[in-house]
Amino acid sequence: MELTVSKLKKILFLMLCSFLTAFTCGIGVASAEEKQDTGLAEEATAALIMEAETGQVLYNKNENEKLPPASMTKIMTMLLVMEALEEDVINLEDKVTTSERAASMGGSQIFLEEGEQMTVEEMLKGIAIASANDASVAMAEHLEGTEKNFIKKMNEKAKELGLKHTHFQNTTGLPAEDHYTTAYDLAVMARALLQYEKILAYTSVYEDYLRKGTDKEFWLVNTNRLVKHYDGVDGLKTGYTKEAKYNVTTTAKKNGMRVITVLMGAETPKERNRQTTEMLNYAFQNFDYHVLAKKGTEMKKIAIEKGKQKSVSASLARDAALVLPKGKKAENLTEKIDVPEKIKAPAEKDTKVGVIQFYDGDEKIAEQELVINEEVESASWFVLFKHTFAALTGNG
Repeated sequence: MELTVSKLKKILFLMLCSFLTAFTCGIGVASAEEKQDTGLAEEATAALIMEAETGQVLYNKNENEKLPPASMTKIMTMLLVMEALEEDVINLEDKVTTSERAASMGGSQIFLEEGEQMTVEEMLKGIAIASANDASVAMAEHLEGTEKNFIKKMNEKAKELGLKHTHFQNTTGLPAEDHYTTAYDLAVMARALLQYEKILAYTSVYEDYLRKGTDKEFWLVNTNRLVKHYDGVDGLKTGYTKEAKYNVTTTAKKNGMRVITVLMGAETPKERNRQTTEMLNYAFQNFDYHVLAKKGTEMKKIAIEKGKQKSVSASLARDAALVLPKGKKAENLTEKIDVPEKIKAPAEKDTKVGVIQFYDGDEKIAEQELVINEEVESASWFVLFKHTFAALTGNG
């Protein structure tokens, strides 16, 4: 029997409903009792495992405890740099001039000198691979004029991401009063950064060079040794200060599932890597990632007011996906598509127009954004006249 598009969509919905129910019944996220049995991150202050696409938390320990992040602060610094690149505010070949203040930064650095110029890409390498404090400040000043202005944007971005337990006082993670975040907030920041996949071209590099071929050639070695020693790890950022101890936010991808782990407060680099390895193993050995409908799948038609076309599709902004424990099944769920009856032209492609919500009884347990799948242009006077005439004559 031939499947129509509507029948195929119905099947996808039934599959999605089936999988999501298992998640909401407590299968998809480890309960407090289950977490005690994992043996994970026992010697860390806080820890968290998140699946990157869905944002599902697979394990957590003290996830909302405010702690100093050390150089994991640079996840937010890199996020704002990547955002500026995406919006064409800057480009990779732009020259960045090092100020006296940037050159004076202590801690991990690439030993920039006052007045020295490097490209945005070279600075980004310094931040992502070597955790360079001097490059972080130089990029902040290049983007916003002063580090203070850049820090303001960091805190604004934190609010935009819904981070309730994060506050920044610098771009580097050097010790400062009232500079803190949490394991959960760091995972959300990392997830936002991973929307810019090009960042992995830098965070996945184990070693590289700056000023290559000059008498000041500088060897970059990734502070995240798991990039080399754990299959699938391609980022994201380490951190250390005496106050914060040893920290790392990692990301790894295997079998179509990308995982983010955060570990805070390990006693040694060896312990940091061991505990993170155990967290990654736990995620990949115990959970599967299921894609039920691809990004762009049409969910509903929306009428357009004063547009060239009469309607536009509301489509999934991201894959409809779910992470479930291996071997688990699901049964029942209801869904609700919440979009307006019509939108007004003009509107850009990928404009959010609503959500699809999933319910277990009266409880909402999941939500995915719906966006329009094409640009909506305003209609000319002549087109509007034709639409009105067709409606009046019953030919619309």
